[in-house]
Amino acid sequence: MTKREESVRPIRLQLYMARAGVASRRESERLIETGVVTVNGSAVTQLGSKVLPSDDVRVEGRRISMESRKVYVALNKPRRYLCSARDPEGRPLAGSLLEPHFDERLFSVGRLDFLSSGLIFYTNDGEFSRLVGHPSHRIEKEYRVDTQQPVPEELLRRYQAGIRVDGEWYRLERYKYKTPRNVELVLTEGKNREIRKVFAHWRIGLRRLHRVRIGTVALRDLPSGQYRPLTQREIDWFRTNSAGRPAKPARSSGGRGES
Repeated sequence: MTKREESVRPIRLQLYMARAGVASRRESERLIETGVVTVNGSAVTQLGSKVLPSDDVRVEGRRISMESRKVYVALNKPRRYLCSARDPEGRPLAGSLLEPHFDERLFSVGRLDFLSSGLIFYTNDGEFSRLVGHPSHRIEKEYRVDTQQPVPEELLRRYQAGIRVDGEWYRLERYKYKTPRNVELVLTEGKNREIRKVFAHWRIGLRRLHRVRIGTVALRDLPSGQYRPLTQREIDWFRTNSAGRPAKPARSSGGRGES
């Protein structure tokens, strides 16, 4: 299909919004359902709706258009920053750390919860967000966890085998002890607040939850609150390795967890 043909082809509204840098496709679907999206002056709440690039599409009254330049950045999110496009409580947004440096509207690829810190991607490319974030692609995410109590080996073994907490199934890919109260965990799915829920179920308090790697991209010495662009090589890695093959562990993560 030529670029001209693509420019007149209708596409799903949530895809249009993702390409405009509003949010990921999943988050765009949520926005559509809440009734804050209009097309040519009319509110649209049906997820199957399609639009043309020439349509007047607005989110909360602000007109959006598909971005021509794609942006991919790695941010070291500080604690007490929210990975969201907005917050009714007025808490600091991680995206605000990037806004002074980009004209494009960027959204987070997945999330880190308010009290967690570390590596997170921001982009305006909805397809890239899907490749990195969808659980079926099994992209590894590595965390360093500091706890208030020693972490029992039994917990990590059971977590690695698969554990059910409050009706939700969680499974750890591998682990490594640094000290009895400091462990490195690798997940390939990473559900909402997963590590916090599993450790709370075992009555183990967390002092720090810090993500240090996503796929082949390691946080390394990137300062808290700072960002760097992803390299083309890193971007291409996700496009070629997001079909089920897990990443090779970073050096700091060691081999498979002691079991």
